[in-house]
Amino acid sequence: MSEKKVLVAMSGGVDSSAAALLLRQQGYACDGAMLRLYSGETEGTCCSADDAADARSVAYSLGMKFYVFNETERFARDVMDRFVSEYCAGRTPNPCIDCNRCLKFGALLERALLLGYDYLATGHYARVDFDAATQKYRLLRGRDRHKDQSYVLYQLTQHQLSHLLLPVGEYDKPSIRDSARQAGLLNADKSDSQDICFVPDGDYVQFLREYGGVDLTPGDFVDRDGHVLGRHKGLPCYTTGQRKGLGVSAGKHVYVLRKNAADNTILLGDDQDLFTSDLTANRVNWISGEPPAAPLRVTAKTRYSQTEAAATVTPLPDGRIRVTFDTPQRAITAGQAVVLYQDEVTLGGGTIE
Repeated sequence: MSEKKVLVAMSGGVDSSAAALLLRQQGYACDGAMLRLYSGETEGTCCSADDAADARSVAYSLGMKFYVFNETERFARDVMDRFVSEYCAGRTPNPCIDCNRCLKFGALLERALLLGYDYLATGHYARVDFDAATQKYRLLRGRDRHKDQSYVLYQLTQHQLSHLLLPVGEYDKPSIRDSARQAGLLNADKSDSQDICFVPDGDYVQFLREYGGVDLTPGDFVDRDGHVLGRHKGLPCYTTGQRKGLGVSAGKHVYVLRKNAADNTILLGDDQDLFTSDLTANRVNWISGEPPAAPLRVTAKTRYSQTEAAATVTPLPDGRIRVTFDTPQRAITAGQAVVLYQDEVTLGGGTIE
């Protein structure tokens, strides 16, 4: 094949390193790149200083150039500031999805194309193919369903998919680690990062205070009849489905059902009250580029780790969608993503209202 140029997004972890290894073995001309996103990187989160050193070492060992691009301002504006505003509005955002949309497949792909690369590659466990019948690119789930990351990629567009390679999506995690070991990559057994990079200790409330200047405003816990059950510490301190740490004596277990920013109250209720069959979502992306003309049978999930459930999605006139599940789902949370599938194909999704 003619040698195609690929810029590999390298995080310092084994998956993106294996992506570079696989593409080199397939004959692509590859270079590596990392985005500098956050000036306070801490060990154990993605894109830390140690991660950059690991990524650079792997790139050099594979005969690749390695670049670091500074996108701290864009990351602060499009990811961190939105994280703050969403929490203040009573929603629970997913910053990794925002980072993928704005930075990895926004800023980095723009740079790759500007620099003359044909493709951007990442270490996500998902797949891209081209459907000759529809003349559309498709985002497919990863072969390893335990590692499938299509949920966080639902905002990809036809333009982005046409320039995207996802080589590790054809493999399971043990195979990827084995390939990295055989090639002598130093991060073959490196553990996966788990935390939000700008909230490395998991204390997002403290982040909201220090970075966002958020003053937590106490308010009332209430039940469906409007009875006050106690006082909360501020809307951002709680999330839908939470039971522990409420400090409420109701004579039974109660759970956070909904946060109401309009009057600064938090509705509490029974576990059974957390189940609902319907949701609406905005900021909708259809990967094909076109919404369906009529209600469509799909499977859908509202959390990354959730197994998808049978549902019907109905496009609304204003661009939003309504998703109606066959079986009620627990703790559907405003601000999270609902992602839609048909068999192996990721159709798209939106932000839950």
